[in-house]
Amino acid sequence: MEYRRFGRTAWKVSEVGYGMWGMGGWTDSDDIQSAKSLDLAVENGVNFFDTAWGYGEGHSERLLGQLVRRHPYRKLYTASKIPPKNFKWPAKPEYNFEDSYPAAHIMEYTHKTLQNLGLEQIDLMQLHTWDDVWAEREEWQRAIEDLKTAGKVAAMGISMNRWEPENGIKAIKTGMLDAVQVIYNIFDQAPEDALFPLCDELDIAVIARVPFDEGTLTGSLTKETTFPEGDWRGTYFVPENLISSVERADALRPLIPEGMTMAEMALRFITMNKTVSTMIPGMRKERNVLANTAVSDGKGLPETLFNELRKHRWDRVPTAWSQ
Repeated sequence: MEYRRFGRTAWKVSEVGYGMWGMGGWTDSDDIQSAKSLDLAVENGVNFFDTAWGYGEGHSERLLGQLVRRHPYRKLYTASKIPPKNFKWPAKPEYNFEDSYPAAHIMEYTHKTLQNLGLEQIDLMQLHTWDDVWAEREEWQRAIEDLKTAGKVAAMGISMNRWEPENGIKAIKTGMLDAVQVIYNIFDQAPEDALFPLCDELDIAVIARVPFDEGTLTGSLTKETTFPEGDWRGTYFVPENLISSVERADALRPLIPEGMTMAEMALRFITMNKTVSTMIPGMRKERNVLANTAVSDGKGLPETLFNELRKHRWDRVPTAWSQ
């Protein structure tokens, strides 16, 4: 496993982290599988784990807390997210600050997260949604200062809306944030335009989420793919998105090197960008853990292939179904 500096915190985090969204609503038997996958990730060098209160109303956070207690002699970096008070994703400019992240709400859900984790301090707390119309509001800034002073939070960040990588730049410039979480993958290269240079300048850590474009970049979707009732992907991969996504994934197939999967190529693409501190693929099963962690070997991709993949940038704008 390769390790990278996590911005100005100077933490050394695994370049392949662990996204725990998929563990939020599972049954007890699934929790056993989750625990095995999480333990295997630790054994393979993963030390950064990202969850949120919104993943099963604290269920995923409790799984992370259990993981930390099972490995008392390893430093595992814990990251979670505070839901907006109105529980609406993503944030929109018309949402009032008071209905999103008033100070009392930030405090309340930070303490709920700490209770779920069973910890006195979380390494990274993030606001799960963000809109820059709130950037200059002092309430959230003072709340961050108070939580850090009290020793409840070591670092603070925001999770940026899908396909809006510049809607957060004003917040970063306040100096109150230590990290940003943003969608970045072969298709979604827009963070390179303005966000990444600013993060380099201000020494802000970058967490790359959705490395597989919600599954498109695993190469497993087809134009006929359907999802089980209640599966979030069924509302995201509406026909106009599924068809275009599959067509763009199919265009990548001729570029995949022999002996490599599309998923591996997708992760290796992200490792080529040194602004990224860590990426957080979801890893429900042990075979996923083994495949994803094996990517962190310092080899990346050949420059010629990397440059070809850059041509597959896909600039998109938020829609009713993109959430």
